[in-house]
Amino acid sequence: MNKFEQLGLNESLLLAIKDLGFENPSEVQEKAIPVLLEEDSDLVALAQTGTGKTAAFGFPLIQKLNADDKTTQALILSPTRELCLQITNEIKLYSKYVKGLHTVAVYGGASITEQAREIKRGAQIIVATPGRMQDMINRGLVNIKNINYCILDEADEMLNMGFYEDIVSILSDTPDDKKTWLFSATMPAEVARIAKKFMHEPAEVTVGAKNSGSATVSHEFYCVNARDRYEALKRLADANPDIFSVVFCRTKRDTQAVAEKLIEDGYNAAALHGDLSQAQRDGVMKSFRGRQIQMLVATDVAARGIDVDNITHVVNYQLPDEIETYNHRSGRTGRAGKLGTSIVIITKSELRKISAIERIIKQKFEEKTIPQGMEICEIQLLHLANKIKDTEVDHEIDNYLPAINEVFEGLDKEELIKRMVSVEFNRFINYYKKKRDLSGDKSDRSSSEPREVRAGDPVRYFVNIGARDDFDWMQLKDFLKETLDLGRDDVFKVDVKEGFSFFNTDGEHTEKVMEVLNGFELNGRRINVEISKNDGGSRGGSSRRDHNGRSSSGGRNSSDRKPGGFGPRKEGGFNSDRPRRESGFGGRSENRSSGGEKTDRPAGRSFEAAKNRRPRRS
Repeated sequence: MNKFEQLGLNESLLLAIKDLGFENPSEVQEKAIPVLLEEDSDLVALAQTGTGKTAAFGFPLIQKLNADDKTTQALILSPTRELCLQITNEIKLYSKYVKGLHTVAVYGGASITEQAREIKRGAQIIVATPGRMQDMINRGLVNIKNINYCILDEADEMLNMGFYEDIVSILSDTPDDKKTWLFSATMPAEVARIAKKFMHEPAEVTVGAKNSGSATVSHEFYCVNARDRYEALKRLADANPDIFSVVFCRTKRDTQAVAEKLIEDGYNAAALHGDLSQAQRDGVMKSFRGRQIQMLVATDVAARGIDVDNITHVVNYQLPDEIETYNHRSGRTGRAGKLGTSIVIITKSELRKISAIERIIKQKFEEKTIPQGMEICEIQLLHLANKIKDTEVDHEIDNYLPAINEVFEGLDKEELIKRMVSVEFNRFINYYKKKRDLSGDKSDRSSSEPREVRAGDPVRYFVNIGARDDFDWMQLKDFLKETLDLGRDDVFKVDVKEGFSFFNTDGEHTEKVMEVLNGFELNGRRINVEISKNDGGSRGGSSRRDHNGRSSSGGRNSSDRKPGGFGPRKEGGFNSDRPRRESGFGGRSENRSSGGEKTDRPAGRSFEAAKNRRPRRS
């Protein structure tokens, strides 16, 4: 029995849910839907971005409306054009089996007269941005004086964007006896003021602690000199070859400057800010959703309402002026139960802000150091080797093999591999061997926060299993702890890549790690463990761990993401001082506007499934 049936939804909605492939309701859906169906009351629902709030109000709204009545019965307000269109599309999918129910999107940047005509033809649901809705009311193009329901989605974001007066004016144009459903990630004073002014004894649904961050997002910070901020950003991108991220800056000028630098250095990047035209903004978002852009550099206002699946990282290139905004930024990743990482690049003078954010999100940051060049080279080399191994061969090449074999005549297998990999790899090694370590300055957050001291030097290992074996960092950590019979804190700094991973233990466990894991088989493949050529104690992160002894590595959600592809190689030379992204080497591409191919990866399974295929001694 589908669990949505237990929530009281009717047959037409259950058919749509089946078509969409939904099986289990999210927590906010499980809590909100029965309340909205059974009680004829106002509602305040607090839940993080990406938890399924649209379905939480969309399903009961559709069930309560009269599809035979062509007048406008419901208004949904959302902060941005993108979110407005997204909600509209989802409502249409939910109501596909409800004959006669129509939903119209109302937003700026499109013809207001055409939107008015669509409403006049009969629209029971209007989904609108506050600015355009107020404009239509002022022109007498829409009538919401008799609506039955008003939904405020992402209420805190709308108010942060300065829509308080518009929202108050719009709500004042609606009947007093309507039902208001307010959905928000946080409850700042202005949201509470609207709730008090326009709602009567609302029911309350809370998913997680108020104002807290999402449990699926890990938080880490890197302390660097101000002059090294951009170089640190590049190194973090290079250390995560499959990165698919939003990079936040405070101002439009900084956003444009950082994006231009990244593009110049060969990264698939673009800027998103208020100076872009609507057509430019649509083009950037289309490329980002298609994964042709891996690093979207954005201001807070421009990024409102971005809802793109599988964003792996949010990078705070600069912290926001308002600390509370950090929660909105980090909510771009770790959506719909998937894991994500929020990174902060800061200077010593900003360290006090980390503690302030921790109090707001009720989660701890992990302090890490910028990876050294040789560690990045090792990660990139192994990433490249796995990409070559997994490349699907087009047998059109068979006709050219005799000539190719003649070129390679006299080279043995090992020499051929070295030269083939070096074609791509030399750029990185030549670039990073000239670069200094960025982690020279220790941050020392507070003398009141003692660091954990562990006996023995940590050792970092390379193991030839990773995301393609359906591991994310938590599953691999649990797998290693159980296989090696170690304690919960004995395996740390677990970093999962596509076809390989890294992890740390203290030196006292090295003999056990090498003896137990080497020679095991996993799904018919031998596990191979080696001590990483880069020492495990000081590179790619500090030895400090969070309060659960966990390490939130850059690759923690690999099992949930699709690796970004890269477009055709751009002809021409290279800047000798920079490693340039080639097709598939790391996260850069020489073609700055190249298209991205997407490759599917099996979804990560639970650790229970991993235990069922425990490695066996070969």
